[in-house]
Amino acid sequence: MAYWLMKSEPFKYSWDDLVAEGEGTWDGVRNYLARNNLMAMQVGDEAFFYHSREGLEIVGIAEITVTGIGDPTDETGKWAAVKLKAKRKFAHPVTLAAIKAEPRLAEMQLIRLSRLSVCAVTPAEWQVICEMAQG
Repeated sequence: MAYWLMKSEPFKYSWDDLVAEGEGTWDGVRNYLARNNLMAMQVGDEAFFYHSREGLEIVGIAEITVTGIGDPTDETGKWAAVKLKAKRKFAHPVTLAAIKAEPRLAEMQLIRLSRLSVCAVTPAEWQVICEMAQG
């Protein structure tokens, strides 16, 4: 299993929107590294759901349910999408400030490639953030 972090502006698509939808489609990504990350995802992989712009925090964990699909918003056919469902909401969201303050997360793509909307997360980083979410 691989781990990911997926950013969404909550006024466009929030954690609550994903929960209400049941299974959402992660589309509209127009960055090649983020697209490659989407294409590398496998069913069962887990992703942190990160609220960008507003909140700046990881609010929960989603599970990838469908991979290898084209982005339905793309007429060119070169962009990828996946489907996912909400798995677990964090009782204590993990803020970007807390992540930046944690030395074990200094190399995290979220920090190093701050504009990347779909980031890879190492197993060690995953574990640290899950610990942080416990409060």
